[in-house]
Amino acid sequence: MLTDENNDEDVSLFDAEEDAGQRLPKRTNMKHPVASFFHLFFRVCAILVYLLCERISNGFIGGMVAIILLLSCDFWTVKNITGRLMVALRWWNQVDEDGQSHWVFESRKGMRKRQSSDSESRIFWLGLIVCPLVWVLFAFSTLFQFNIKWLPVVLMGLVLQGANLYGYIRCKVGGKTDFKNMATNYFGRQFLKQTLSKEEES
Repeated sequence: MLTDENNDEDVSLFDAEEDAGQRLPKRTNMKHPVASFFHLFFRVCAILVYLLCERISNGFIGGMVAIILLLSCDFWTVKNITGRLMVALRWWNQVDEDGQSHWVFESRKGMRKRQSSDSESRIFWLGLIVCPLVWVLFAFSTLFQFNIKWLPVVLMGLVLQGANLYGYIRCKVGGKTDFKNMATNYFGRQFLKQTLSKEEES
Protein backbone atom coordinates (compact mmCIF):
# COMPACT_ATOMS: atom_id res chain seq x y z
CA MET A 1 0.00 0.00 0.00
CA LEU A 2 1.42 3.36 -0.99
CA THR A 3 1.03 6.29 1.33
CA ASP A 4 2.24 9.84 1.04
CA GLU A 5 4.08 11.66 3.77
CA ASN A 6 5.29 15.21 3.97
CA ASN A 7 7.75 16.33 6.58
CA ASP A 8 6.95 19.99 7.29
CA GLU A 9 9.90 20.43 9.62
CA ASP A 10 13.15 22.09 8.66
CA VAL A 11 15.10 19.02 7.60
CA SER A 12 18.84 18.54 7.41
CA LEU A 13 19.43 18.01 3.73
CA PHE A 14 23.12 18.82 3.78
CA ASP A 15 26.05 18.19 6.05
CA ALA A 16 25.94 19.50 9.60
CA GLU A 17 28.82 21.91 8.91
CA GLU A 18 26.88 23.55 6.12
CA ASP A 19 23.73 23.78 8.27
CA ALA A 20 25.70 25.44 11.04
CA GLY A 21 27.05 28.11 8.70
CA GLN A 22 26.12 31.77 8.50
CA ARG A 23 22.80 32.87 7.07
CA LEU A 24 23.35 33.75 3.48
CA PRO A 25 21.31 36.21 1.45
CA LYS A 26 19.73 34.90 -1.74
CA ARG A 27 22.29 35.25 -4.49
CA THR A 28 21.91 35.30 -8.23
CA ASN A 29 25.35 33.83 -9.00
CA MET A 30 25.98 30.10 -9.10
CA LYS A 31 26.84 28.51 -5.77
CA HIS A 32 26.98 24.95 -7.15
CA PRO A 33 28.22 25.18 -10.77
CA VAL A 34 29.27 21.51 -10.95
CA ALA A 35 25.84 20.34 -9.77
CA SER A 36 24.18 22.71 -12.25
CA PHE A 37 26.32 21.30 -15.05
CA PHE A 38 25.55 17.64 -14.25
CA HIS A 39 21.88 18.43 -13.73
CA LEU A 40 21.68 19.06 -17.48
CA PHE A 41 24.62 17.00 -18.76
CA PHE A 42 23.22 13.45 -18.56
CA ARG A 43 19.72 14.32 -19.74
CA VAL A 44 20.91 16.42 -22.68
CA CYS A 45 23.45 13.72 -23.64
CA ALA A 46 20.71 11.07 -23.60
CA ILE A 47 18.60 13.19 -25.96
CA LEU A 48 21.56 13.84 -28.27
CA VAL A 49 22.52 10.15 -28.39
CA TYR A 50 18.90 9.28 -29.23
CA LEU A 51 18.83 11.82 -32.05
CA LEU A 52 22.24 10.97 -33.50
CA CYS A 53 22.80 7.25 -32.89
CA GLU A 54 21.06 6.04 -36.07
CA ARG A 55 22.68 8.78 -38.15
CA ILE A 56 26.18 7.98 -36.90
CA SER A 57 25.96 4.18 -36.77
CA ASN A 58 23.44 1.43 -37.37
CA GLY A 59 24.11 -0.20 -33.99
CA PHE A 60 20.76 -0.18 -32.19
CA ILE A 61 22.01 -2.14 -29.13
CA GLY A 62 24.96 0.19 -28.47
CA GLY A 63 22.76 3.28 -28.73
CA MET A 64 20.08 1.77 -26.52
CA VAL A 65 22.59 0.81 -23.82
CA ALA A 66 24.22 4.26 -23.92
CA ILE A 67 20.85 6.02 -23.61
CA ILE A 68 19.69 3.83 -20.71
CA LEU A 69 23.00 4.37 -18.88
CA LEU A 70 22.75 8.13 -19.35
CA LEU A 71 19.12 8.15 -18.20
CA SER A 72 20.00 6.10 -15.12
CA CYS A 73 22.89 8.41 -14.24
CA ASP A 74 20.57 11.39 -14.73
CA PHE A 75 17.86 9.90 -12.50
CA TRP A 76 20.31 9.19 -9.68
CA THR A 77 22.08 12.56 -9.96
CA VAL A 78 18.90 14.64 -10.02
CA LYS A 79 17.18 12.65 -7.26
CA ASN A 80 20.12 12.44 -4.85
CA ILE A 81 22.35 15.45 -5.51
CA THR A 82 21.10 18.33 -7.63
CA GLY A 83 17.67 18.58 -6.00
CA ARG A 84 19.28 19.01 -2.60
CA LEU A 85 21.92 21.48 -3.69
CA MET A 86 20.05 23.59 -6.25
CA VAL A 87 16.54 23.90 -4.76
CA ALA A 88 16.80 22.33 -1.27
CA LEU A 89 14.25 19.60 -2.04
CA ARG A 90 14.42 15.82 -1.80
CA TRP A 91 12.13 12.82 -2.10
CA TRP A 92 12.50 9.10 -1.59
CA ASN A 93 10.65 5.88 -0.86
CA GLN A 94 11.09 3.88 2.32
CA VAL A 95 9.64 0.59 3.50
CA ASP A 96 8.63 0.35 7.17
CA GLU A 97 8.79 -2.68 9.47
CA ASP A 98 5.32 -3.82 8.34
CA GLY A 99 6.45 -3.92 4.72
CA GLN A 100 4.41 -0.87 3.70
CA SER A 101 5.91 1.56 1.23
CA HIS A 102 5.96 5.25 2.18
CA TRP A 103 6.84 8.13 -0.13
CA VAL A 104 8.55 10.98 1.69
CA PHE A 105 8.75 14.52 0.28
CA GLU A 106 10.88 17.13 2.05
CA SER A 107 11.70 20.75 1.49
CA ARG A 108 14.00 22.99 3.45
CA LYS A 109 12.27 25.96 5.04
CA GLY A 110 13.30 29.43 6.09
CA MET A 111 16.69 31.03 5.69
CA ARG A 112 18.46 27.77 4.89
CA LYS A 113 16.44 27.46 1.70
CA ARG A 114 17.79 30.82 0.61
CA GLN A 115 21.29 29.38 0.26
CA SER A 116 20.36 28.31 -3.27
CA SER A 117 20.46 30.99 -5.95
CA ASP A 118 17.73 32.14 -8.32
CA SER A 119 19.74 31.16 -11.40
CA GLU A 120 20.31 27.62 -10.08
CA SER A 121 16.62 27.29 -9.31
CA ARG A 122 15.69 28.38 -12.85
CA ILE A 123 18.18 25.93 -14.37
CA PHE A 124 16.87 23.11 -12.17
CA TRP A 125 13.19 23.61 -13.00
CA LEU A 126 13.80 24.35 -16.68
CA GLY A 127 15.79 21.13 -17.13
CA LEU A 128 13.33 19.16 -15.03
CA ILE A 129 10.29 20.25 -17.06
CA VAL A 130 11.61 20.61 -20.63
CA CYS A 131 13.39 17.25 -20.98
CA PRO A 132 10.37 15.04 -20.14
CA LEU A 133 8.39 17.06 -22.69
CA VAL A 134 11.05 16.23 -25.28
CA TRP A 135 10.66 12.51 -24.47
CA VAL A 136 6.89 12.87 -24.90
CA LEU A 137 7.54 14.26 -28.40
CA PHE A 138 9.89 11.35 -29.10
CA ALA A 139 7.18 8.90 -28.00
CA PHE A 140 4.68 10.38 -30.44
CA SER A 141 7.25 10.45 -33.25
CA THR A 142 8.16 6.77 -32.75
CA LEU A 143 4.46 5.85 -32.89
CA PHE A 144 3.71 7.94 -35.97
CA GLN A 145 6.81 6.71 -37.81
CA PHE A 146 6.19 3.09 -36.74
CA ASN A 147 9.70 3.00 -35.29
CA ILE A 148 8.58 0.59 -32.56
CA LYS A 149 12.06 -0.71 -31.68
CA TRP A 150 12.86 2.66 -30.05
CA LEU A 151 9.59 2.85 -28.11
CA PRO A 152 10.88 1.02 -24.96
CA VAL A 153 13.89 3.35 -24.82
CA VAL A 154 11.70 6.43 -25.20
CA LEU A 155 9.30 5.15 -22.54
CA MET A 156 12.27 4.55 -20.22
CA GLY A 157 13.34 8.18 -20.68
CA LEU A 158 9.81 9.38 -20.08
CA VAL A 159 9.35 7.27 -16.93
CA LEU A 160 12.70 8.10 -15.31
CA GLN A 161 12.58 11.82 -15.99
CA GLY A 162 8.84 11.99 -15.31
CA ALA A 163 9.36 10.32 -11.91
CA ASN A 164 11.84 13.00 -10.88
CA LEU A 165 9.52 15.73 -12.14
CA TYR A 166 6.60 14.28 -10.20
CA GLY A 167 8.66 13.83 -7.04
CA TYR A 168 10.00 17.38 -7.04
CA ILE A 169 6.61 18.90 -7.81
CA ARG A 170 5.24 17.01 -4.80
CA CYS A 171 8.13 18.38 -2.71
CA LYS A 172 7.46 21.92 -3.93
CA VAL A 173 3.68 21.98 -3.39
CA GLY A 174 3.64 19.65 -0.36
CA GLY A 175 3.55 15.87 -0.14
CA LYS A 176 -0.05 15.66 1.05
CA THR A 177 -1.42 18.12 -1.46
CA ASP A 178 -3.93 16.61 -3.84
CA PHE A 179 -3.35 17.96 -7.35
CA LYS A 180 -7.06 17.82 -8.13
CA ASN A 181 -7.87 19.92 -5.05
CA MET A 182 -5.04 22.31 -5.88
CA ALA A 183 -6.39 22.85 -9.42
CA THR A 184 -9.94 23.25 -8.12
CA ASN A 185 -8.82 25.84 -5.57
CA TYR A 186 -6.83 27.74 -8.22
CA PHE A 187 -9.74 27.91 -10.69
CA GLY A 188 -12.11 28.77 -7.85
CA ARG A 189 -9.93 31.73 -6.88
CA GLN A 190 -9.74 32.89 -10.51
CA PHE A 191 -13.52 32.68 -10.87
CA LEU A 192 -13.98 34.63 -7.61
CA LYS A 193 -11.58 37.35 -8.78
CA GLN A 194 -13.42 37.74 -12.09
CA THR A 195 -16.81 37.86 -10.35
CA LEU A 196 -15.63 40.50 -7.88
CA SER A 197 -14.06 42.63 -10.61
CA LYS A 198 -17.31 42.54 -12.66
CA GLU A 199 -19.31 43.58 -9.58
CA GLU A 200 -16.95 46.51 -8.96
CA GLU A 201 -17.29 47.68 -12.57
CA SER A 202 -21.10 47.64 -12.41
